[in-house]
Amino acid sequence: MKNIRLLFFMGIVLFLGGQSLYSQTKKERKEQKAKEIKEMIDEQRFTIDVDRALPMGGRTVNLTTPYYFEMRGDSAISYLPYFGRAYSLPYGGGDGLRFEESITDYQSTFEKKGTARIKFVTRTKEDTFRFDVQVFSNGSAIISVTPTNRQSITYQGEVAPKKKE
Repeated sequence: MKNIRLLFFMGIVLFLGGQSLYSQTKKERKEQKAKEIKEMIDEQRFTIDVDRALPMGGRTVNLTTPYYFEMRGDSAISYLPYFGRAYSLPYGGGDGLRFEESITDYQSTFEKKGTARIKFVTRTKEDTFRFDVQVFSNGSAIISVTPTNRQSITYQGEVAPKKKE
């Protein structure tokens, strides 16, 4: 009977000890991910894989094709669809937000709880786009785009893991 109690007690101790080890590694993984995201934003080199579009005047659109937004130093690369009303576009235009252009008015700040906020402006032949990107410490991201000649649109996605070189 004593052996059973001892065995039961040891089992509980091992179980509780394993739980605390697991929670520490989970916390460490969360901190590591937040650190990697901060590094990517500081370097201005990150990619956001977009999976949802929220047009200003319509329903949420779940995206199945791999759309993305990428920052590479002083350039923005956008391969995003556009859903909404365009007020003025050149003839044959309106191909979504697909461009690779330089950026101006770049501002980057880190708010409480590790949220990064990036604001900049980019110009294409069709329009001028004002971007407001929020990247959270867990890797999720919100991209708000305010074009000059179209309705605003918001995208949601995840920061792609850093490519190992």
